[in-house]
Amino acid sequence: MNYGLHLGALWPSVRAGLLCEQKYGALLNNFAAADHVPEELELLNAADFISEAPQKAQQWQRSAAEGEAAGGCEEGTGEGRTVVQAGMVTQAETSPPLCTSISSKIKCYTFPRGDIMRFRPARPDALGLLDYYLMDAASLLPVLALSVQPDDFVLDLCAAPGGKTLALLQTGFCGHLAANDISISRTKRLHQILHSYVPKEVRETVSVTSYDGRVWDQVKGGTFDKVLVDVPCTTDRHSAMEEDNNIFHKRRTKERQMLPMLQLQLLMAGILATKPGGEVVYSTCSLSPLQNECVVERALDIAGSQFNINIHVEDLSHFRTLFQDTFSFFSDCRLGELVLPHLTANFGPMYFCKLRRV
Repeated sequence: MNYGLHLGALWPSVRAGLLCEQKYGALLNNFAAADHVPEELELLNAADFISEAPQKAQQWQRSAAEGEAAGGCEEGTGEGRTVVQAGMVTQAETSPPLCTSISSKIKCYTFPRGDIMRFRPARPDALGLLDYYLMDAASLLPVLALSVQPDDFVLDLCAAPGGKTLALLQTGFCGHLAANDISISRTKRLHQILHSYVPKEVRETVSVTSYDGRVWDQVKGGTFDKVLVDVPCTTDRHSAMEEDNNIFHKRRTKERQMLPMLQLQLLMAGILATKPGGEVVYSTCSLSPLQNECVVERALDIAGSQFNINIHVEDLSHFRTLFQDTFSFFSDCRLGELVLPHLTANFGPMYFCKLRRV
């Protein structure tokens, strides 16, 4: 895949971001006794980008309304997607239901655009639970898109090393969470994360397994309210920095070419694991449409033609509006949303798409 052709004029800035130090967010651990941490982080000029987003969206909505009244709001469309110009947003993108769909229980602090300050390492509380988890803040977007509700049965199909699993638990809503990863060594890392951040009574609501995710429907098909399918991919940021064992190396060409098939099999397993009315979020940390939209499109076709399952693709364009201050989004995805690395907001790449089993 030639990213220069795919991203066009955006590619030089994206490439520069990939080659520079990644930016992190601090996911607060709601299970730790760390009430002092928000104040500590705010004194460093960090802010919880999730709680701030709805307020900013409402401000942009008012600005857009004022601009429309003055005849100064311009909109264009491209391939069925709204193109927002000059910071203006449309009513549909910031309607109250969209803002309220974002979990207020997940809190993640980031430094402002252009601020490259680093967070200190996490510290334990009196019971040994660490106060926050450092991760690419864009990795939280698939979890927010999944929108876990009280007592949902949730499956994290490719869960290791555990950042998204931990974020799912921070919602406090999982009736049961199945965290699966085919790699036994990676599930050991997942166990370590759970023990470092989650109290015993909450860990008891989590089942950690090492099944081949492609055959999950044969284990527990049609039983989950929400499924996260964060698939193995080319991990473009890691690959841009890594010489040894790089998946773009010639000796790994066949493995790389087989990735979309593996991703499709995992997404289909996730769809089949979901009960009717349930929802799936598919995500990668790749820029490649072959691993992103193309996999989703193929899954939609197979679900309908081979399993007679109707799938509705959910509109996530409000994420671009809510989080435009924190992330740089690609405006030309056919399906789903893509966060692009950028020197002033060096998160991602992170692709995510939400599907609902009708």
